[in-house]
Amino acid sequence: MNGKNGKNLVDALASSKLFLDYSRSFSDMTGLPITLRAVESWQLPYHGRRNENGYCALMARKSSACASCLQTQQRLSECAAHEPQAITCPSGLSETAVPVRLGDYLVGFLQTGQVFRRKPSPGQFERVAQQVASWGLEVEADVLKHAYFGTQVISNRQHDAIVNMLSIFSQHLSMVSNQVVVRQTQPDPPMVERAKDYIADHQSENLTLSQVARAVNTSTFYFCKVFKKATGINFTDYVSRIRIEKAKNLALNPNLRISEIAFEVGFQSLTHFNRVFKKITGHSPTEYRAQLPIS
Repeated sequence: MNGKNGKNLVDALASSKLFLDYSRSFSDMTGLPITLRAVESWQLPYHGRRNENGYCALMARKSSACASCLQTQQRLSECAAHEPQAITCPSGLSETAVPVRLGDYLVGFLQTGQVFRRKPSPGQFERVAQQVASWGLEVEADVLKHAYFGTQVISNRQHDAIVNMLSIFSQHLSMVSNQVVVRQTQPDPPMVERAKDYIADHQSENLTLSQVARAVNTSTFYFCKVFKKATGINFTDYVSRIRIEKAKNLALNPNLRISEIAFEVGFQSLTHFNRVFKKITGHSPTEYRAQLPIS
């Protein structure tokens, strides 16, 4: 999976009902912002989002302060590539990231933060105020002080609980990522809806782009263009994901061999099936089946 595909997957997950419901509940419970961001992301993670820290919102008004924040995000990305990590920004606020992976491939991070891990001191604030002035950000002293000391302070126990919640959800996102991609929540154009129905009915056959285009009474070129715009992925990738989703369901049956599953869902080559399965799920079919709660 390349960087572009990884970003597309994260974008699909971030806009899914699953993530939106989870993030809303997380923010309601903790009072903290949360984001799901791709590995290569060069934006302030929570700017303009719910529960954005007041002090950080002030810093976002000046490019030099933004640059310092983005450097912090870069350091966090490097530290959290393999396991959850927390780091402290130059202003003393803590940021926490949990990796979201597909097998060995890192696709993004669940991230929260803009908090203190210990109560800030007046001396700490004075140093921060000088730093803010050096960035050229003009903020009234009382406004800056109120925003800074208004930052939430969380205990080590609270932080551990937050990391645990994010880690569990990260695993869930990895498991359902393919379902999110193939089950779009927004309504499809009628032609695309008919095409999806046709693919579902014939997915075990040797489907071709021209065959499906004919089935929905349009040209191959036009169908390809509209289908990708509606689904976010090309025809071949969509068919592969549909087949892998069915293969995951068939894997629940311990009496079916992997080779039988491969041919049942429409793959003509076991090697190709294994390669596509791992690309989409992050695991080989055998590894995936071993994780299932089959009695």
